[in-house]
Amino acid sequence: MSKLIPIPLLALALFTVTFAVNLQAPLYDVYAAASDVGATAVTLAFAAYVGGLIPTLVLLGGLSDRIGRRVPITLALVLGTFATALLVQMPSWTSLVIARVLLGIGTGLATTAGTAYMTEILGADRAKTAALIVTSATSLGFGGGALATGICLGVQGATLLPASYIALFIAAPMLAVIALGLPRIDKPRAVSLLRLPVFPAGTWVFGVAMALAWATTGMTIAVVPLELAANDLGGWTGLVIFLAIFVGFLCQPIARRMTNARALALGFVLIPLGFLILLGGVWFKLLALVLIGTCITSAASYGFTYLASLAEVSLRAPEDRARATAGLFVYAYFGFSLPVIASGVLADMFGLLPAMLGFGAVQIAATAIVVMIWRRSSPSLHLAVIGK
Repeated sequence: MSKLIPIPLLALALFTVTFAVNLQAPLYDVYAAASDVGATAVTLAFAAYVGGLIPTLVLLGGLSDRIGRRVPITLALVLGTFATALLVQMPSWTSLVIARVLLGIGTGLATTAGTAYMTEILGADRAKTAALIVTSATSLGFGGGALATGICLGVQGATLLPASYIALFIAAPMLAVIALGLPRIDKPRAVSLLRLPVFPAGTWVFGVAMALAWATTGMTIAVVPLELAANDLGGWTGLVIFLAIFVGFLCQPIARRMTNARALALGFVLIPLGFLILLGGVWFKLLALVLIGTCITSAASYGFTYLASLAEVSLRAPEDRARATAGLFVYAYFGFSLPVIASGVLADMFGLLPAMLGFGAVQIAATAIVVMIWRRSSPSLHLAVIGK
């Protein structure tokens, strides 16, 4: 089979897996209201996704090395379909938690297998191109699901079965069958079924950067919509979540032309800058600033930092790409979940805005500390950043 066929099919499968992840985001407040729960419960449901994903990355990050790349991707598509169907049949906070756990498991299976598979299709010498395709497909998926549901709700009105859900029910099963028919390029190895992730030497700063960047994205997806709804701007939730990821996709071609170190350094600048502007928009109730800040954080999270980090770990672990990808996402999703849960607790205690202010202060301090340690411990990388 020509490479021109499996590459777009694999990208479409990865897009669909991640499309399902935030598909239900514009309905969070509806599911929460049905169970009469507050901000803490909403953020816990949001972070339940990580409760499924982290164990999958830690224990099964190298599963595709044993059973091949196609089965984990197929299973991820099935899990996304089932999770969404559960929300249609039993719309509640409890169902949302269960669905998010299943979506996390699916994402863990698909991203590790998919990154390794795409690199094998294109060849090891094109690892950065493979990373670009994977990050583009998943970024569009993560953001596209929320936007699609937001648009459908705007057109259809209040409903628990938006057309975006129906589209997933049609596409995901078809792609699951197609994924099983993709060519087997890898050679399954007689390794343990349970394989821990690996953390290639010298990549800690990329992992920490992912944690900081995705913590900001988590706040944008889980907490900012609650504040928008409180200010009668809830109709913009889908667009905010889409921009939180899509702008990063647009920046990925630029990041690809930069060294990984330079892209990472730019990400470190944009992460706190974007959140401060977003925070100003929330403080002064200016939607334009919220959207601008969201775009800047997106450029950092899903553009420069995401591509640089994924490309770096893939290059440094050529024999263990799936497990190295798992290790990177362990960093990323701890950042994606724990600060959001803490902010939810603070929001119920002190209010949404004070919780966001607290997050912003910690984020700026953590970014400054990491950058100082990076400069001192990796002088060669620092020289690469400044172009000497």
